Amino acid sequence: MTETLAMGREGTGELFVRDLWYMTALSASLKRGAMRREMLLGEPVLLGRERDGTVFAMRDICPHRGAPLSAGRILANGAVQCPYHGWEFGKDGVCSLIPSLVEGQDMDCSRIKVRSYPVKEQDGLIWVYVAARPGAVPKNEPPKIPSTDSGSIDQENSGASAETPRRNFPSGRATQQKIRWHETQLFRCSIDHAVIGLMDPAHAAYVHDHWWWKRKPRVKEKHYAPLPTGFVMTAHKPSKPAYSLLGEVTTEITFELPSTRFETLRGRLFGRTFKIVGLTVCTPRDAENTDIIQVFYFPWWLGFILPLFWLLGPTFIGDDRKIVELQREGLKFNPNLMLIQDGDQPAIWYHRVKKAWLESTEKGTEFVNPVQERVLRWKS
Repeated sequence: MTETLAMGREGTGELFVRDLWYMTALSASLKRGAMRREMLLGEPVLLGRERDGTVFAMRDICPHRGAPLSAGRILANGAVQCPYHGWEFGKDGVCSLIPSLVEGQDMDCSRIKVRSYPVKEQDGLIWVYVAARPGAVPKNEPPKIPSTDSGSIDQENSGASAETPRRNFPSGRATQQKIRWHETQLFRCSIDHAVIGLMDPAHAAYVHDHWWWKRKPRVKEKHYAPLPTGFVMTAHKPSKPAYSLLGEVTTEITFELPSTRFETLRGRLFGRTFKIVGLTVCTPRDAENTDIIQVFYFPWWLGFILPLFWLLGPTFIGDDRKIVELQREGLKFNPNLMLIQDGDQPAIWYHRVKKAWLESTEKGTEFVNPVQERVLRWKS
């Protein structure tokens, strides 16, 4: 069975989903008193950090003459000063001062406003909420990283079902977790192609053709279940030989809109239980460029595995980057693309979930996840 692939860039639908949180930057990359421009969903966004550490975001265009506000500076009073004429804006985007005005020139500066964005900073990550309508209050929260501290595996929630969907992060106590490793690479493709590549279970044998990862193709059978805005491949024993370094482990993989993938490894090593949480997000900078940001969290005593991340992580992500850039050569001709059962089912679900979210956002109705609990079988 095949389906025609419906992609925003091919003109069959909206490319970006809104009323959701987008991971925009690592906390460590934004110093106190600093500002910088980040492209997000094709829009210029000023990301700044006040001297007290508070992070804020607003549209990076001065409404006066269009200069990028990020090229200005943060003043002692916390205002953002435009580099062109010195106009000042609060972190809420409201203009507080126009220096060129003189006595008798009555003008209500507060009526001038730059769009501001809700921001959340947690677990070493900065999330920006992009609403469908400017000024809207966030309808949800960005995902939190659960504790990776040792505990009883038996007490963990080992899976999800259609009856008991979970949030888009693995079970566990939500705390401020420390990033142990991270990597960011720019993929020159739309967010749709980036997400599909991220969730594709059948490409590894050909794209990641490394001795430390590959093994003879065999039939896989995995259980999937719906989540609030996505789906989960429930806990199972991983088949790749690289995982054997950690002893007996189980892995669970979740995906939720807009582009958030968690992989959680649980196991026991040296007599201690552990949890490794890998978060990968696709952050759309514009219609044809998407950042793949991957971060890992794990207990301090597993630090001996860090050299493996440093050595293999960039290569692994680079494999996917190279194939999507190669794919661009064919996409230039705007071909009809296909999705097949069952290996492409996660991609089919992604498009259906995205479509349902776009419709609910446009109509103001409650979102209903179209994903149904199911076992998928494919060979890879």
